[in-house]
Amino acid sequence: MHEQPDGAALLEAARGVLLEELLPHLPEGLRFAARMVANAMAIAAREARQDGDQQAKCLAAVAALTGPGDAPLAAFAKAIRAGGFDPGTPQHAAAAAALMDLARARCTVSAPKALAESPFRAAE
Repeated sequence: MHEQPDGAALLEAARGVLLEELLPHLPEGLRFAARMVANAMAIAAREARQDGDQQAKCLAAVAALTGPGDAPLAAFAKAIRAGGFDPGTPQHAAAAAALMDLARARCTVSAPKALAESPFRAAE
């Protein structure tokens, strides 16, 4: 159980201060760096709010394809490189679905605007 405000809310508040109060007073040469920091804070806040169930579901789908192990994503990548999920293989559709779910989960954190514009967004 987390106290309020949680870490994501604190990051959002600090980001607001950076962009609205500090950035206008920074020299032009530091504004780009401040915007990069603000962007990193936004990503960290979205990551903190990400649905843990969605992440667990993605990892479970990958583990179902690769078998038990400590590094299911590494095993998945290795199997893909080896052609284990190429078109025509029995698990191709499941692997493609797992990849799409992983990509959506990552874009939800790192590039939500791109996901909103993508034809690959989740069905609603």
